[in-house]
Amino acid sequence: MNYAGPAEEIPARSGLELTPFRGLRYDPDRVGSLAAVTSPPYDVVVRPDGLLHLESADPHNIVRLILPQASTPTGRDEQAADTLRRWLADGVLAADAEPGLYVYEQADGSILQRGLIGALRLSEPSAGVVLPHEDVIPHVIADRAALMRATGTNMEPLLLTYRGGCASAGATAVVERTTERAPLLATTTEDGFRHRLWAVTDPADLAEIQSDLARHQALIADGHHRWATYLRLRTEHPSPSPWDYGLVLLVDTARYPLRVRAIHRLLHQLPLRDALTALDGLFRVRRLDVPLSEALEALADATTTGNAFVLAGSSDGAFHLVDRPDPDLLARTIPADRPPAWRTLDATVLHATLLGHVWRIPEDSPAHVAYIHDTAATVEKAERDGGTAVLMHPVREEVVRDLARQGVTMPRKSTSFGPKPASGLVLRALEF
Repeated sequence: MNYAGPAEEIPARSGLELTPFRGLRYDPDRVGSLAAVTSPPYDVVVRPDGLLHLESADPHNIVRLILPQASTPTGRDEQAADTLRRWLADGVLAADAEPGLYVYEQADGSILQRGLIGALRLSEPSAGVVLPHEDVIPHVIADRAALMRATGTNMEPLLLTYRGGCASAGATAVVERTTERAPLLATTTEDGFRHRLWAVTDPADLAEIQSDLARHQALIADGHHRWATYLRLRTEHPSPSPWDYGLVLLVDTARYPLRVRAIHRLLHQLPLRDALTALDGLFRVRRLDVPLSEALEALADATTTGNAFVLAGSSDGAFHLVDRPDPDLLARTIPADRPPAWRTLDATVLHATLLGHVWRIPEDSPAHVAYIHDTAATVEKAERDGGTAVLMHPVREEVVRDLARQGVTMPRKSTSFGPKPASGLVLRALEF
């Protein structure tokens, strides 16, 4: 495996505190298959098609807990809580006999990722222990908090990264040793990823992990809204309590580098023709009569020299490469009190200049803006619904980490780190 850069260490006992918990897991004898009850994270599920597909895969698919369907928000939360109670009573979900940390492995033909799932002590960004790198959307936090209150359960681990840099001792060494044993579970999901899970319960192994992690800080790679939800709910419960901790997957990216992909925007109420007309004289616009893959290649080439986007949504299937913004426009619309690396982000230009100034679209409104991870799905929805798809190019991980260390958050949904942990393999019930 490749190692890149020195470990990021902070004073002992002021760093990460990952604690064991009794994992709540599906009984394989009570479900069709473990693969059929898993789901991508709640914000990656493409709705409604992906939601219906997951619901029909197995009557106990985890999507019924993370994205319950009812006519009102309160009804959705109550439905999830009722479903969880029923599955517990029926033995569909059961808690492991003893607390532990969990080694989690994901692999396909091109990537191998291993990390530790545990209950991480919560901390504010000012503590410098867990570093966020993106802004969040208030209504999403409120939605997740209501669901978590109703169920009393952390149902999906956040994805956090740290730079360990040593495989001969500490947390990464325990991970490697553990994977030499038979796993608790193994399954392959329909996306081709193989998933394996092990429990770490030996006191010596747990002590080695905790001593090592206490010297490190972590970056939130995926799950900013769930982390903000954890912090909100912690304030509602007197400490000490189980709400002082939240479920995470912690990956040493010095050993297992993540993929970084873009999250695209779907502008529901902006027809593509109107979007392009508003750009006249402000950006260079070129029509691309090519397949999606070639449009993305053109986008990658264009971003080497400046900000660039691909717009889509016309019924004829054409793409439009948008680049070379007017420097005076950027100077007028982008805040000058941020580092240059932030001011030149594509996401910054999109939100501050295009959404905020040119198209005048409220970014907080789900009626106007949707954030979609899947590129083809974004284009298809724009073409079908008459909106505009804005396709983004991914940000490099080192840019993300450097801004986070400076305490500078990127515009919301700027990155998609992965592979993301599958939801449904292990949950954390706060009463256990």
